[in-house]
Amino acid sequence: MYLFFDPEEVKDSAIMAFRPEDDLTCLICQDIFKEPVVLSCSHSFCKDCLRSWWREKPTRECPVCKRRSSKSDPPRNLALRNLCEAYVQQREQKTPEEQVCRVHSERLKLFCLTDQQPLCVVCRDSAAHRNHSCKPIEEVTKDLREKLRKCFEPLMKNLQTAKEVQKEFDLSLAHIKNQFHQTERQIQAEFMKLHQFLIEEEEFRMKALREEEEEIEALSESIRATEEQLRAPDVSFLLQYKAAVERVQRCPLLEEEPQLGPGALIDQAKHLGNLTFNIWTNMKKLVQFTPIILDPNTAHPDLSLSDDLTSVRLSEEERQLPKNPERIMNELPVVRGYEGYNSGSHCWEIDVENSTSWSFGVGTESLFQIRDADHVDADVGWWIVVFENGQYEILNLRKKDTVVKAKSRPRRIKVHLECNKRKVTFYDSDTNTCIHSFSKLSQQKLFPILSSEGPMSVLPQKI
Repeated sequence: MYLFFDPEEVKDSAIMAFRPEDDLTCLICQDIFKEPVVLSCSHSFCKDCLRSWWREKPTRECPVCKRRSSKSDPPRNLALRNLCEAYVQQREQKTPEEQVCRVHSERLKLFCLTDQQPLCVVCRDSAAHRNHSCKPIEEVTKDLREKLRKCFEPLMKNLQTAKEVQKEFDLSLAHIKNQFHQTERQIQAEFMKLHQFLIEEEEFRMKALREEEEEIEALSESIRATEEQLRAPDVSFLLQYKAAVERVQRCPLLEEEPQLGPGALIDQAKHLGNLTFNIWTNMKKLVQFTPIILDPNTAHPDLSLSDDLTSVRLSEEERQLPKNPERIMNELPVVRGYEGYNSGSHCWEIDVENSTSWSFGVGTESLFQIRDADHVDADVGWWIVVFENGQYEILNLRKKDTVVKAKSRPRRIKVHLECNKRKVTFYDSDTNTCIHSFSKLSQQKLFPILSSEGPMSVLPQKI
């Protein structure tokens, strides 16, 4: 027995089976494709729809994935066009029930603008819709699809923005976790050093106390042994006489009258007096104080800071860091000091011996909130000295840059900030000569700013 199939029936059933509304709809006009073209990213759109989209977007990007198209006239998608035409023809031949008037069994071809509902020709002439304004469904549908498309575009943009924000949040979360673990390890390491110092200090002081106690016990033991020797029988006394004499002669009280004199008791004042202060004094040999601590959250991704946040240099590896509003426009390769100053006199010294190109100075607090370099408030500024190619370049945001030739390559630079005078001065520490002095600084809080190609570190000060 043989089974025969009508090819047209097989074609029709295949078309209706895979729900073409999902795959045969242009994402721009939300209608069945008309003259579809395909982009290099494999997304397809109506030819006219894509041209209209590109008139608004001169970058010729895909409306879906935003990938730039390499061709201004994309090729036609013939297979998709044939499939769409077959679907439309099939849809017209087999009108769904929702496209037929339930009252008159006529096809719904009109749309009543007054009642906002589809009509057939008979409905239009009925008393219920007499004198109502009607339009062909195709025209109304086209207008409504255009309105929906305009409403849909912001949603697509917001979705793309949300994806980018989510990616930035994920990057920030990973960076925060890394910061936590790194900070935790460094805190534990520093406390381990302090714990070890206190343990060793305790052992040293307890050893000194035990040695003093042992000296007194040794004296008492020597006296007790000698007394026992004096009471021993004659023969035993004679046999141990030589050893007893040597023991007595070693006793520090031999030439003095035995009595309870100075030093016989434990010297508690020596062991307990200013105990914590003395420990702290010894601890100063272990710790150091640096007048400037760098803020890693303000560091440009191209810069790398030391674990103790006192040194900076260009990073040897490319790092991807989350955006941070505390960086200067996220463009300038600088790092800011953690603490700002608005009063008093402050001085710090920087080791630049191993760096051939560096720059540092001070900047206002609002400098790190700038998002547009073309719109800077009058009170915002920076005052920086740059060293490169054997000369100093003096940078002031409000004045023209000047150049000063260096007599020799500096090894250490001292910065003296006088907030009350609103003045900052740079010195060559080795020659004690003034490089440059800025005056009339901003009234805002001022922060140290550093940048360097090679290693550059803030020198510790004496405690």
